[in-house]
Amino acid sequence: MRVLGIETSCDETAVAIVDDQRQILSNLVLSQKAHQIYGGVVPEIAARAHMDHMDHMVHTALNEAQGHLKDLDAIAVTAGPGLIGGLFVGVMTAKAIASVIQKPIFGINHLEGHALTARLTHDVPFPYLLLLVSGGHTQILLVKDVGIYQQLGTTIDDAVGEAFDKTAKLLGLSYPGGPAIEKLALQDTNAVKKIYTLPKPFVGADHCHFSFSGLKSAVRRLIENEQDM
Repeated sequence: MRVLGIETSCDETAVAIVDDQRQILSNLVLSQKAHQIYGGVVPEIAARAHMDHMDHMVHTALNEAQGHLKDLDAIAVTAGPGLIGGLFVGVMTAKAIASVIQKPIFGINHLEGHALTARLTHDVPFPYLLLLVSGGHTQILLVKDVGIYQQLGTTIDDAVGEAFDKTAKLLGLSYPGGPAIEKLALQDTNAVKKIYTLPKPFVGADHCHFSFSGLKSAVRRLIENEQDM
């Protein structure tokens, strides 16, 4: 059995083909660069970019898997959560392919996809503890079985990715913020660096939730104070 997977929930176009032996026969990911000048993802630009590259990526994935559309047994596509324009592109592409080859189509929650990827790549047995950090989501989950999840903690305000992106923008760094901040932090390891005290939300709390809005605000105030000096 071969399944074509399509993912267009945000600013990356991803197409993969896997078989029932959990072998990844092809896996293509195209990261969109057009959002860098805005410091964040622009939904309309993301959707148009998915449309521009989707056909080519499906064709390339099939070639890498040494197969054709007729060799597929099913189509899986991200149906949410995500940016609605990008989701439309992926879902409509999947529907068109499924209609042509008369094969079933499955709408997938992309957070569930993240939750189960460890079983595909490393054959992790149930149950297992999962830290899910994806786009606007920051959660701790207990993965008991397919479709059975227990949320132990989640962000009560911002996601960690948003905190990194906003901080990078304040510092005049590129998007996405996480890699840009990490690259800067690894530079000049012998240089004298200032030590800043930042809040550590929920340290010692009797729950597993996250909060990043206060940390983000504290970083903004530090940057503004440095600029005023």
